[in-house]
Amino acid sequence: DKVAVRVARIFNTYGPRMHMDDGRVVSNFILQALRNETITVYGVGNQTRSFQYVSDLVDGLIALMASNYTQPINLGNPVEYSIKEFAVMIKKLVGGNNPIEQTAAVEDDPQRRKPDISRAKHYLKWEPKVSLEVGLKRTIAYFREVLAENKWKPLTVA
Repeated sequence: DKVAVRVARIFNTYGPRMHMDDGRVVSNFILQALRNETITVYGVGNQTRSFQYVSDLVDGLIALMASNYTQPINLGNPVEYSIKEFAVMIKKLVGGNNPIEQTAAVEDDPQRRKPDISRAKHYLKWEPKVSLEVGLKRTIAYFREVLAENKWKPLTVA
């Protein structure tokens, strides 16, 4: 009796129903923008990240589990944005006029995060479909709804 195992390396996933205070850049910037607070960029903001919408991740995981591929495979969106560009995009999509401010860089913050999804494209015939702008609009709408209905409960550590 063998167990079928697949290994997925998951990169920066975001979308509705994500924790609103998980400390990641997506939730931090959206909350700051919606609350009309200063959007805080660590360092000069030239470090890059790539962001994948949750439905793209789910599609990738389904494709991986349905495949016979057993080597580790990266599931992420290879399109990179600087943190500075990302802050400006969030500000624009929220529609506020929040200031964007630089603060001291985090010591171990990598300068670049970009998945190589060539194996996923080749073996799974998978690649992300949802653009960052479309995914962020959906995520911002979700955050707005939760905040408006006062349903948000901050994460607590037991």
